[in-house]
Amino acid sequence: MVLTWEFIMRFLLLLFVPLATCPGGLTAGEKALQIRGLPSPVDLYVSGVGGYHTYRIPSLLTTGKGTVLAFAEGRKTSREDLGDNDMLVRRSTDNGSSWLKTQLVYEEGGSRRVTIGNPTAVLDESTGVVWLVVQRDGRDVLVTHSINEGRTWLKPRNITSSVKKPGWGFYAVGPGVGIQIKHGPHRGRLVIPAYHRLTADKSGPSRAHMLYSDDHGKTWQLGNHTGDHLNECQVVEIPGNGTSRLLLNARNHWGRSGNRPDLAGTRIVVRSNDAGQNWGKPAFDKTLIEPQCQASLFRYSWKGPSESSRLLFCNPAARSRSNLTLRLSLDEGLTWAKQRLLYQGSSAYCSLTRLANGNIGVVYERDNYGKITFQQIPLAWLEAGR
Repeated sequence: MVLTWEFIMRFLLLLFVPLATCPGGLTAGEKALQIRGLPSPVDLYVSGVGGYHTYRIPSLLTTGKGTVLAFAEGRKTSREDLGDNDMLVRRSTDNGSSWLKTQLVYEEGGSRRVTIGNPTAVLDESTGVVWLVVQRDGRDVLVTHSINEGRTWLKPRNITSSVKKPGWGFYAVGPGVGIQIKHGPHRGRLVIPAYHRLTADKSGPSRAHMLYSDDHGKTWQLGNHTGDHLNECQVVEIPGNGTSRLLLNARNHWGRSGNRPDLAGTRIVVRSNDAGQNWGKPAFDKTLIEPQCQASLFRYSWKGPSESSRLLFCNPAARSRSNLTLRLSLDEGLTWAKQRLLYQGSSAYCSLTRLANGNIGVVYERDNYGKITFQQIPLAWLEAGR
């Protein structure tokens, strides 16, 4: 048997995990992470620090050159979803070990109440451009981009007329990340998951849908929507035998707008065989329990000579927003073979990425939205889960 460096490192990690010690000054949850042998967590955004009342709604992306971008809403005066909210980003050039200071990506209206929120980022691997799609006031869709690893951002364009049908009311994207399709006739397409309501506020049923670009972000178009009661969503590409197949995983609102609490409490999944133009029948994934909250679905690797097909899923796996759990699927999301508890306490929205060093990166809200925290996770630690 040939002992590769990766195999040796994984073996050492598993061997010495029980011996890990806990540095002082950490919360109980952070100490639990240290006991499991993970790198120290880093608090990227802390409520009340930096001129913002609250930070919420993280989005995490790794660029083609390995820069890690952690987006979030900076909520100026309150925790309110549709308050005076700015779009922010922090950058890391060393896989999240250290972070540069917070940058303002976009603000509108000064002290006026203008919401810029729901960051949903996607990398165009062919150009290196990072695209960021956001919602404004739960009504408009704006898109900006960076050509220099997130150092600077262009003024956003309003693409609402291209991606929102007449008669649609409340509209939001993601939040989290989009994808670029790698296989099939729609290879190269940038896909952004989104959802909408026919009502102007949040009172009506929500429906998930996609918006996409086939010309590297120059123009954007609208795909078809799913059934009712699918809300905040994420999407991955799955093998398609010559087609561009997608798997969408959505927040379940059957107990909220559908008045069917018996159908609530688990994630809803739905598949497309044509890159998001049309969708099949929604189904419930009974393994993925949820408390009505955003979650992160991410492809870590495709099946290849030296890789297995791996999908990652992360959410607060409980009836309340707590017990943030990371899961691994080896069969394109049909089952979830491994899981690990990341944070037992109060936890909510999250976002996953693959770091340049091969580790998993996750950002998540914790402690009643008091912090947005970054955690680096060796793949071997997850694969050793139950």
